[in-house]
Amino acid sequence: MRAVVQRVDGASVSVAGATDDPSAPGVVGEIVGEGLCVLVGVTHDDTPEKAAQLARKLWSVRILEGEKSCSDVNAPLLVISQFTLYGDARKGRRPTWNAAAPGGVAEPLVDEVVAQLRALGAHVETGRFGADMRVSLTNNGPFTVIVEV
Repeated sequence: MRAVVQRVDGASVSVAGATDDPSAPGVVGEIVGEGLCVLVGVTHDDTPEKAAQLARKLWSVRILEGEKSCSDVNAPLLVISQFTLYGDARKGRRPTWNAAAPGGVAEPLVDEVVAQLRALGAHVETGRFGADMRVSLTNNGPFTVIVEV
């Protein structure tokens, strides 16, 4: 599993059709104040154990202000599935997605990351798997790291 983790001062994700107007985007997940926006990619050999390991890392990584973790200050996380993290653009001009796990494999593992974070006590908001999402955030720093398990 691979995650791009951004320290934020707030973030939200919107999806068209999430409101009464099917063409208008509606917010499906939002965190306010200091927290983490986490894009999660899943590859073919990932497991529920790796999802639990990633959740523990996200909850305890010390990248918030003052070298604090989400667990130290009870900061929220916005977790969004992102299959393009396993895109490969080394050859040609069009990326390949061969390393990205198919939706039937990836969705339960992203859900497991969220479930494990919540079991640790985290407040977690999410995007909508497979949807055309619009992510808005204020990157604090900017501070962005890649976490792989």
